[in-house]
Amino acid sequence: MTSSDFLFDSRPGANPDRSRQRNKKAVLGQINSAGQMGRAAIARSLGLSTQAVSNIIADLEADGLLLERGSHRAGRGLPAVQYAVNPNGGFALGVEIRPDALLTSLVDLSGQPRATGRKVLTDVKPDKIANKVLKLRDQMLRDCSISPDRLLGAGIVMPGPFGATGLSGQASDLPGWQTVDAAALFSDALDRPVVVSNDANAAALAERFGAAQGLTDYAFLYFGAGLGLGIVNRGQLVEGAFGNAGEIGRLPVCIDGKLGPLEQTVSRLSAQSALANHGVLDIDALDHLCRCEDPELMRWLATASDALGQALGVIENLFDPQTVVLGGAMPASILDHLARATPLPKLSVSNRPDASLPRLQRGTAGRMAATFGAAALILNCAFTSQSTTL
Repeated sequence: MTSSDFLFDSRPGANPDRSRQRNKKAVLGQINSAGQMGRAAIARSLGLSTQAVSNIIADLEADGLLLERGSHRAGRGLPAVQYAVNPNGGFALGVEIRPDALLTSLVDLSGQPRATGRKVLTDVKPDKIANKVLKLRDQMLRDCSISPDRLLGAGIVMPGPFGATGLSGQASDLPGWQTVDAAALFSDALDRPVVVSNDANAAALAERFGAAQGLTDYAFLYFGAGLGLGIVNRGQLVEGAFGNAGEIGRLPVCIDGKLGPLEQTVSRLSAQSALANHGVLDIDALDHLCRCEDPELMRWLATASDALGQALGVIENLFDPQTVVLGGAMPASILDHLARATPLPKLSVSNRPDASLPRLQRGTAGRMAATFGAAALILNCAFTSQSTTL
């Protein structure tokens, strides 16, 4: 069994081999959380015998996943050898599929990005995308001189909804993907374990290292082509029965006296539509217009802020988050403007005099939040028993 096999072995049962694989993951996760640990401390924290931990550490060292990091003396006796996760012991591929672009990232076991890639898309057919992902993966591995067998798996994220639903057919969808088994498609193409999620959930996962660090309950509003919502409750992503929780883009909001879907007013597509006179705008161009206070963009921002305030009240009263974070494929200047200008609903459980965090704030994961979050899905599998636990 290879290192990636035990990281993704979630088969039910309690035979000795499976118990040992779960214990290996538990030891690796414990060391990762602590930074470095000795055998006795690991054994105490996990309720295992020191001999069992010694055997597991030997296996993890042989797999290249652990390194010795000096020793630590605590009281009498010999100093305890300390172990730490080897950043070069394994790597995770993150893939974000947008309607107009394919983004990839390669991160090490410490979560540090080693390489990124981007391709403009004109054809989003599944087989075409799989081929492009394969080429980008191979290019990044070559550029970083990383052996392919060190790749633990791939996180694949894309806009929802997954499956044929009443929300299918929107401009922010990936046409032709509703009936595709994306996990099987990419697992076959990459010959590695694959985790599939929506882009907003992945972005929420990435933000745990940023504005949501240390938080257990927060919401992440993700600007892709449309608008998605990642919800973290008690440290776990809320995914729903079919992976479609958080499809907030179709939430009805009242604008100019008329009801319409939220992402028709608050999304990158809606901004492009409002700024059609400027031609096709990338993120840098949108940033320039915001800093110059372009009148058309300012009008869009005013309307978007109003709509976002209505949505904020729904999110807060449904999920009672510690904070709501904005991020994704929008410039920081626009996200900051929205965080400042959006009216905070008074009739909300989050309208608390003792609140220690902003109710609405910009995230720090950046425009590739979902791409890095896709890779984090794989790292999560390496260090936790549940892939959606933060």
